[in-house]
Amino acid sequence: MMKKMIQWSGVLFLLAVVVMPPMALAEKRYRVAWSHYTGWEPWEYARSSGILDKWATKYGIKIQLDLINDYIESINLYTGGAYQGCVMTNMDALTIPAVGGIDSTALIVGDFSNGNDGIVMKGGNQVAQMKGRRVKLVELSVSHYLLARALGMNQMKERDVKLVNTSDADIAAVFAADKDGVVVTWNPPLMQCRNEKGAELIFDSSKIPGEIIDMMVVRTDSPDEFKKALVGAWYETMAVMSAKSKAGMDAVAAMADFAGGTVAEFKAQLRTTAMFYKASDAVAFTTGEQLKQTMAYVRDFSFDHGLFGDAESKDAVGIAFPDGTVLGNKSNVRLRFDAGYMKMAADGTL
Repeated sequence: MMKKMIQWSGVLFLLAVVVMPPMALAEKRYRVAWSHYTGWEPWEYARSSGILDKWATKYGIKIQLDLINDYIESINLYTGGAYQGCVMTNMDALTIPAVGGIDSTALIVGDFSNGNDGIVMKGGNQVAQMKGRRVKLVELSVSHYLLARALGMNQMKERDVKLVNTSDADIAAVFAADKDGVVVTWNPPLMQCRNEKGAELIFDSSKIPGEIIDMMVVRTDSPDEFKKALVGAWYETMAVMSAKSKAGMDAVAAMADFAGGTVAEFKAQLRTTAMFYKASDAVAFTTGEQLKQTMAYVRDFSFDHGLFGDAESKDAVGIAFPDGTVLGNKSNVRLRFDAGYMKMAADGTL
């Protein structure tokens, strides 16, 4: 009797294999990390609204989206292999995973900061007044890059200030408690710092438009299904949040809530974020000549600040662009700007 039961179990299993859709058997799960930032709040809306699941299901996969409260930690987790994708800036994509040997692709160029990163000071209203003061920031991040640009544009050097490395999760609270504080940060903590009594915004990323770029980065060897699902979900979310409709207003309200602020505050942050709501606009930016110039500038800053590890040259890591040109070592390309999937979204062929 037991032998017959085993035989029937085998038959039932084989029948199940035949009946089940092939994709159900091959279904894979991919993990994506994100952290709080105005231009990245849409990812949580894509998850909570079901848009992300819808696109993942279309391609027979599962996508798990995880919020990591510490931005740099999220990139470290991606670099270490815990995640298949992660949101990050162009500079951090170069200096952490790419320099670390991880072949990564900028899959979605979501926006560039146009005032969403800034320097806020108490007891002063000019960059020159930072001289000799302690400046709190996430050291060696885009905040550091912004500070260097601000100092350079005001005939100052980094040695003119004292840098204090501070987590983005703590920086607003630290600034609130410091009567003589100076911070460099991004939204939403930037907005919180600006709202402190006696605080003045003395420099922001609108002075260097197009240089601080916010992206969804994935491992280059990720399957097409994963890449297409992410891009499809993103641009459906962009269409919803940019629509002048109740659905659009509800989406923005949900994002404001995710970010821990009011709708008015979130809309103010969106005004300083050059969002590429249309895939065609993102494609135009990614295939433009300015991106090459920006990455050359970012590469110089990064190498000069020791972010290329023990590399002897800034050419050690290659950066590839959509037209096939490479900045740096063509034999060691580790950061790729790919407009192809965004072009599919623009053409409606995903």
